[in-house]
Amino acid sequence: MTIPGSEPRWLSEDNHEAWVPFVTLLWWLPAAIDDQLQCDSGLSHFEYGILAALSGADAQTLRMSELAIYANGSLSRLSRAVARLENRGWATRKPDPADGRYTLATLTGDGAAVLAKAAPGHAETVNRLVFDALTKAQTRQLGIIARRILNAIDTETDLTSRLR
Repeated sequence: MTIPGSEPRWLSEDNHEAWVPFVTLLWWLPAAIDDQLQCDSGLSHFEYGILAALSGADAQTLRMSELAIYANGSLSRLSRAVARLENRGWATRKPDPADGRYTLATLTGDGAAVLAKAAPGHAETVNRLVFDALTKAQTRQLGIIARRILNAIDTETDLTSRLR
């Protein structure tokens, strides 16, 4: 955020040297993971993330608004993706019996089977593209760095406004 009337805070040479490969990673890694999932399982990375989030939830069910936070997608994008998963028989949606204003998404048995089949190839790709290239110390540092960046994003971002 730039303060009106102030000079922009440009990237230092060191920051620029780190930023260019980092932002390139942000573009290329998701595409490589998406390509593997599409090729091996017919799933997008976004759909895989939805199935994985549902799989880890109590009763394999989440409110759509909560699922949107896990998936980092708008409710409309999530709704379209869950509709595709429903059409394949991998998820269902129904009103929340505790509060009809909300919709619950639930992983089906077929969806769990698809996720179980997709998971080994996904894990292999993540290991090959990310962790095999790093030492154990670098892997720990990656986790620390990622959490710090996520914390900075979280403190500046109102997640609930993204869901509207």
